[in-house]
Amino acid sequence: MTLALTDTLCTRCGLCCDGTLFADVELASRAEATRLEAMGLEIEDGDGGGDVLVQPCRALHGTRCSVYAHRPKCCRSFECALLQDVRGGRVSVERAGEHIASAKRQIARVDELIGPSGADDARLPFKERCAEALASDVASGAAAKSRRAELEHAIASLDRLIRRTFLGRSKHEQGGGG
Repeated sequence: MTLALTDTLCTRCGLCCDGTLFADVELASRAEATRLEAMGLEIEDGDGGGDVLVQPCRALHGTRCSVYAHRPKCCRSFECALLQDVRGGRVSVERAGEHIASAKRQIARVDELIGPSGADDARLPFKERCAEALASDVASGAAAKSRRAELEHAIASLDRLIRRTFLGRSKHEQGGGG
């Protein structure tokens, strides 16, 4: 069942690796960081002193991981709330696919709105691109204010969807764990 769900959902999605859900992911050890660097992935020093894998992950090709067999521990163990909900029978696979499609449509809309600001560097995590777009959009006039308001609304709507659907519950909040 595990393989089938991840093949069905995760390979349609990729939001945990493309910079949408996370700006970076903590690595388990320096050895893990060194191994990933040798594969060409971007590793930085994290705020807490450990190493982090920078997002969007360079190993992501479309919605598939090109280093899947060698992915870090954090990637092996992460399950978004949507995947947990499907495993728990709270959401059907079909409905989960609809949630993924909806998130991708909203991301595309935000990207479309970001475009005119020039802050569309796909190498940056999604939230950083949004912040740069809002910071660089200082034009005045009714059209500029309307575009900025639409961008702010689209970002807020997407943020709510991401938090509710993909980051909504931890295993502990669902009754698992200690």
